[in-house]
Amino acid sequence: MSVRYPAAALTEFATALLHRAGLDADMAATVAAILIEGDLLGHTTHGLQLLAPYLGEIERGTMTRSGEPRVLADFPAAITWDGLRLPGPWLTVRALELAAARAKQNGTCTVVIRRSHHIACLAAYLKRVTDQGLMVLLTCSDPTVAGVAPHGGRRNVYTPNPLAAGWPTDGDPVLLDISMSITTLGLARRLLDEGGKFPGPWGVDAAGHPTDDPARVLADPPGALLPMGGLDHGHKGYALGLLVEALTGGLAGYGRADPKEGWGATVFMQVLEPALFGGRDDFIRQTSHLAAACRATPPRPGFERVRLPGETALRRRADQLAHGVALYPGIMAALNPWSGKLGVPLPR
Repeated sequence: MSVRYPAAALTEFATALLHRAGLDADMAATVAAILIEGDLLGHTTHGLQLLAPYLGEIERGTMTRSGEPRVLADFPAAITWDGLRLPGPWLTVRALELAAARAKQNGTCTVVIRRSHHIACLAAYLKRVTDQGLMVLLTCSDPTVAGVAPHGGRRNVYTPNPLAAGWPTDGDPVLLDISMSITTLGLARRLLDEGGKFPGPWGVDAAGHPTDDPARVLADPPGALLPMGGLDHGHKGYALGLLVEALTGGLAGYGRADPKEGWGATVFMQVLEPALFGGRDDFIRQTSHLAAACRATPPRPGFERVRLPGETALRRRADQLAHGVALYPGIMAALNPWSGKLGVPLPR
């Protein structure tokens, strides 16, 4: 039986570590809450597993500890920030709050952020917006990292470029968070550390040969992850990956064409208020009808029933809030040295 930790205890622990490391108290609390939300939803490579690397970035001075983003453009429904390498979760939460407030006035609001630090799990932000009856699109890229090959290529060019979205229904919201690559760099590194393999040929080695071995993908010289769709239909994930680059680096005016600054993110988010389009009641009527139709579809062999995107994650979240968070093995061991260094006791 895996050890479970109360979510509140993990949040308090992560907040204390980040604050002792040097983040402002408000920033530390926001970053901790987003990391814990990632674990609650089951995104174990993008929850507390990121805390130790974040603490290392703070210690090295490659994550800015305090301050405010610089406003580069501000129109009623279009805002651009220079994040100045401030903590990504804090910047993203602040930007979503601004976008939601503007969307309630204008119908929609888009915020793009250049030079943010890493923003963790995209799904962790969605419920904050859908709980207000709003729809949200969120995506990011990291202009300093390359891990995915364009379809037909053997060199890594861009990041997995996740795309997340959420919208309300008359029940639980629909929540999606998918990478434009067949898997993530975080999972590839975890499998490499554990001596594991991909379930199939999810990457190519440096010579361009398909492989299920993350060691060959992350070798020197490196191979690459395949776009979503894999060997046969990777042109689809490749095209969507380029779309994400245009929404992030393109609109922010800062990306792969610029000098590398270190681990970070360029972020695009858009919030929409259904009430100022066709009306909130009709929006919910449409989304709920389709959700019910999908759930009512007879399952094919091997499936118990048809689920909606985010349904399993929300069920897992409720269970872990009630019974404790089951952290992925090794996460607490990686945080133990930071616990001693910063004088923050491990959670019970």
